[in-house]
Amino acid sequence: MFKYFCYQFSLLFIAGSTLTAQQTLSRTIEHDGVIREYTLYIPSNYDDISKLPLLFNFHGGSGNIASQIAISDMRALAEKDGFLIVYPQALPDPNDGGSTQWTHKPPSTIDDVNFVEGMIDALAMEYKVDQQRVYACGYSNGGEFSLELACRLSDQIAAIGTVARSIYIETYEACSPTRPIGIVSIQGTKDDYDGITFGGVTYYLSMDDLNQFWSTHNNTDSDPTVVEIPNISTTDESTVEKISWDNGDACVSVLHYKVNGGGHDWPGSFGNMDIDASEEIWNYVSQYDLNGLIDCTAVPNIDVTKIKGIKVLNNPTNGSIIIEHKNLVAPIDFVICTLYGQRLKSGQLVSNFSTIDLSDLSDNFYLLKLENQIFKIIKTR
Repeated sequence: MFKYFCYQFSLLFIAGSTLTAQQTLSRTIEHDGVIREYTLYIPSNYDDISKLPLLFNFHGGSGNIASQIAISDMRALAEKDGFLIVYPQALPDPNDGGSTQWTHKPPSTIDDVNFVEGMIDALAMEYKVDQQRVYACGYSNGGEFSLELACRLSDQIAAIGTVARSIYIETYEACSPTRPIGIVSIQGTKDDYDGITFGGVTYYLSMDDLNQFWSTHNNTDSDPTVVEIPNISTTDESTVEKISWDNGDACVSVLHYKVNGGGHDWPGSFGNMDIDASEEIWNYVSQYDLNGLIDCTAVPNIDVTKIKGIKVLNNPTNGSIIIEHKNLVAPIDFVICTLYGQRLKSGQLVSNFSTIDLSDLSDNFYLLKLENQIFKIIKTR
């Protein structure tokens, strides 16, 4: 339903005379009756024949295109690896003091997920865009928005990267991607790493919970691999751990850079200098297309989940799931909960094949917690 937009393009600035040399273009597009600004970078290998990947790079709250290019200028990467970059401009939010935001507060009706979907369509009409390889990343509010795109536009966004922000709780609770999707996050431990809770209400998920959600969704290994990044910059008062959950469906992994001692920074530009966030994001997302890891030979099967001798059968289900546990020697506890952790059902498995009735639950995603393992359950009609 988002395909029918009327677009009007206005070319404001062209650095160069043909599409055979790299260009940085300042442009506008009309969406929902509003003129929106963006900057597009076209690498010199663009030839109007071969399709190139497209990366959206979103600025933070109260930021703009220039501020995002200043901290994350990925044009050299685009020139080297051959991809298009678009830096869009957010609109002011009158309900937030007029600051530029990608996630507007009620009663605003601005929904920039629709705007991005429209931009993908419009750019693909004008340029040779590989629509199997469209990516998104962003800083702070722009990173939060990239996570929302992963939740709501997973049929068009192949992978995303987020820096200095977790996911808003309402976005998380409604998050239902239609396929495994690559996620890389970079977060400082001094930057609301444990989430944001005020007055007993959670507003942003902790990074641990965020990574757990995506690793569960992608059906990755439950135990991550942790690698200490060399501390090449000894004056930035921070170090980095690279944490990865691997072997997910369609070979999709979840990657996290934990910046110990880091703040609300874009590593490599300011703050931690042991990694370059722009390079890490591109190196990660560029491995994926809409089918998962490019050249993955694994065949995912969503109907059977198997971890350490345990299988969850009849998943997705419209009634009951069956737990096969060949190594069961004594009763073990299970819990069914929402993605937010609200406990809905609990009990014990007492045999090698146990049935759990979910017929009274609404259609949604749920989590089954069993022997320190977490399984994603899908309830359908």
